[in-house]
Amino acid sequence: MNEKLNEILSLALEEIKEATTMLKLNEIRAFYTGKKSPLAEIMKTLASASIEEKKTIGAASNKVKQEIEKAINERRLILEEKEINDKLASEAIDVTLPGYDLKAGAMHPLNKVIEELEDIFIGMGYSVAEGPEVEIDVFNFEMLNVPKGHPARDMQDSFYIDENVLLRTQTSPVQVRTLLEASGKPVKIICPGKVYRRDDDDATHSHQFMQLEGLVVDRNITMSDLKGTLSMLMEKMFGKGRQIRFKPSYFPFTEPSVEVDVSCFKCGGKGCPMCKHTGWIEVLGAGMVHPNVLKGAGYDPNIWQGFAFGIGIERITMLRHNIDDIRNFYINDARFLKQFEGER
Repeated sequence: MNEKLNEILSLALEEIKEATTMLKLNEIRAFYTGKKSPLAEIMKTLASASIEEKKTIGAASNKVKQEIEKAINERRLILEEKEINDKLASEAIDVTLPGYDLKAGAMHPLNKVIEELEDIFIGMGYSVAEGPEVEIDVFNFEMLNVPKGHPARDMQDSFYIDENVLLRTQTSPVQVRTLLEASGKPVKIICPGKVYRRDDDDATHSHQFMQLEGLVVDRNITMSDLKGTLSMLMEKMFGKGRQIRFKPSYFPFTEPSVEVDVSCFKCGGKGCPMCKHTGWIEVLGAGMVHPNVLKGAGYDPNIWQGFAFGIGIERITMLRHNIDDIRNFYINDARFLKQFEGER
């Protein structure tokens, strides 16, 4: 039996010495020390052996197993070191080669305008509010004084997920949610974010665009507060000396409603191609919060008043940078985006 054990040890040590990979070494370990190994078979034959034979052969078998495991561990260390050295040699860095030319990035022009608008309004005491882009009909339309079947819904052809869930067509639902959370307290917020409307994809329209809406609700709020706020905004965005004018309009959630024009910042109001020779550029819509909207959110319109406005971020950005195609904002053309490097 000792001769057989010595033979097993000799064969195992020879195979271990010749192993060149960790995979081969693991196979050798399994073959010589596993449950079906030659050593295991010898141990099974001891069932009918005498007590003295069990002690002698058992001790010898354990010694052989320990010798094999010791040799495997030593060979494993050698193979691991060789593997590391080979990897270091194959991944060596030639420090004489020139480095990679890393291009400087730039913030997207729409994000720049949003951040600038947020800075302006935060400076006027506004808070920034956010809400979900997937909305329910009651917040997107009904609580904004646009019940089911109202013709104003046709102005916002929408992406519906089911009968009562849709991609928001404006950031106004954030205003409704904020009024409900405020529970009858004053509100002064702006709501920037993406909105979605089925539209023609052409130079001036997109099915997705960015919007920033503002809402102020308090006691004794008037149209003069709205005009003063927007006058300051236009001066901050387009330079000192800008004038604004209100034109009557219609929005179901404000009454009265106005379209807001700013005097052309290119020609100073004299008339040029940018303002279509009128001296004025339409920039946003606004108005006093409709009493029905206030009532729906738990505010008594005899005590509380408010104003709201909505700005198209793409429109403002296109005007400021003389961009002629809204699609440029979304096609990820590095040549277009590179133009805004270094700008605020």
